[in-house]
Amino acid sequence: MEINFFDETNEVSTKDQEKIESLLQFAANYLKLSDDAEMSVTFMDNVAIQVINRQYRDKDMPTDVISFAFEEESEEEQPIIFSEDFEMPKILGDLMISVERAKEQADDYGHSYERELGFLALHGFLHLNGYDHLTESDEKIMFGLQKEILDAYGLQR
Repeated sequence: MEINFFDETNEVSTKDQEKIESLLQFAANYLKLSDDAEMSVTFMDNVAIQVINRQYRDKDMPTDVISFAFEEESEEEQPIIFSEDFEMPKILGDLMISVERAKEQADDYGHSYERELGFLALHGFLHLNGYDHLTESDEKIMFGLQKEILDAYGLQR
């Protein structure tokens, strides 16, 4: 899977980005995604993520992670159909992570900043792959899978 990282904060070390990439690659293999899948991860501050949260979710407050799934179609959209011999890479979408919120939540939950970044990246990644937690049953499935992947990878609290 190809992952493009963008650090608007200039605060996320190369080492932390490599750890997140390793976790997301592990998760992609765990979910049996094709090798040609693509996604991006952007690290930003609370102000920037609040603007996105307000614009796209009508919530005027900073949040920890926002995901935009590329292959999610609205009711008004028509699917794009390619010929059988055309192979398009699977573009999962974009994740935006607030570095400030990751630091705050790491302190609040009593674990490392690195663990919180990994958790947020995986949480957003699962959203990009169609998982959600809007209902109690969906939450049980998503959070169960999230814990399963984190445990298998070795990133516990």
